[in-house]
Amino acid sequence: MKIVIVGAGSVGYHLAKQLIDESKDVVLIEKDPARARYASNSLDCLVINDEGNDIEVLKKAGTSKADFFVCVTDSDEVNMITCALVHSEFNVRQIIARVRKLDYCSNGFIQKPFMGINFIVNPEEEAAKNIVNTVKYGAVSDVLLFESTNVQIRNIHVSGNSFFKDKTLKNIKEDINEDFLIAGILKNEEFVVPSGNSVIQENDTIFIVATKDNLERIFAKAGRPRLELHNIVIVGGGRVGNLVASYLAERNFNVTIVELDYNRCKILSEKLPGILIINSDIAEENIFKEENLVDYDLIITTTSNQELNILAAIYAKSLGIKRSVALAGKSNYLSMASTLGIDATVSPKNSAVESILKYIRKGNIRTIHSILNGKAEVIEYSIDPDSSVEGKSLKEIKMPDNSLVLTVSRNSKSYIPDGNFVINSGDTVITIAEKGSITRIEELFN
Repeated sequence: MKIVIVGAGSVGYHLAKQLIDESKDVVLIEKDPARARYASNSLDCLVINDEGNDIEVLKKAGTSKADFFVCVTDSDEVNMITCALVHSEFNVRQIIARVRKLDYCSNGFIQKPFMGINFIVNPEEEAAKNIVNTVKYGAVSDVLLFESTNVQIRNIHVSGNSFFKDKTLKNIKEDINEDFLIAGILKNEEFVVPSGNSVIQENDTIFIVATKDNLERIFAKAGRPRLELHNIVIVGGGRVGNLVASYLAERNFNVTIVELDYNRCKILSEKLPGILIINSDIAEENIFKEENLVDYDLIITTTSNQELNILAAIYAKSLGIKRSVALAGKSNYLSMASTLGIDATVSPKNSAVESILKYIRKGNIRTIHSILNGKAEVIEYSIDPDSSVEGKSLKEIKMPDNSLVLTVSRNSKSYIPDGNFVINSGDTVITIAEKGSITRIEELFN
């Protein structure tokens, strides 16, 4: 499979990296010399330092032989015009564009081909939906949801006084009388699919698979009970903050926005008449007390400054706000946030990449989640009658190393299977695997 990507910013670079890890043929076009040089030095693909909307450059990239063309520059207009150019000049099967301005996305063509574009992804909208889902389930951790099952995956950072510390998986299963599975462990920045004898250690991050109700009981036993969240303060009234506020207000949450820019505050006041807008700097020393923000249940930080988002979320919790969700894109920020007491983090970059990967792979894939900074993926498959795994038990299926079938859903019921469980047509299967095993997993289940 050949994929041409225009734009080596955060989305384009990480999309290219994940596709390269899956042995896809990737060509990356980037006009900025510094970005192009960095991509060329760190990615095993052809990188062209030039304009992506130039016919000759597109020919040089081999666009006529591409299965997918993806345009994810920082400009909506450049992305759409470039895609229209590719549609008119080259025989590309599928064309994908990143479009961030909500005015474009709200016109309806996000659901159907437009200017030759088959699929439009809006990182801010994807991130806002993920934040709302996190709030819906209590904002106690990151939450991975799936289309065809009520099973979820949530993560817990193991602190020095954690219930899980220094226990084997067997010990944990004996101590918690619930149906659940520890799907993976981030240990010293490495992804591990554990066995029953694996020991959970301090500073590990574990990923737990279970139904919503079971997860809530497990988290309560681990000292993180679900709390009723009603009063929510959102820091930052940009695209993500605006969307999150609108979604939460529709669900009857009491929402307040803190925004530094006065003109933006006026616009927000007109668009969101039922929401309190505070024109202030969240970094001011006394704002939490002066505006009674310490009495809120949850803080969501969505400014364009990732460092401010992290610090404001940490500071808010130190003052007594019960839960915190921070918007962040840098991989090191995402990995360290839970160690600093932030309950959940959401990345527009990751949200966009997951959406594009799902579209590129399609087939019988329902959901894709990239976890552990891209080190592993959780994929939900529906099993077709002609699947190579249909009618086979799990012990007959030769799963690659560091991969695991987490759950199987059948007739609205979810199972955590053992080796004797037989996969049938119509089942929905959720797998977890490190990046190097994804291609083999797709061959088995797709």
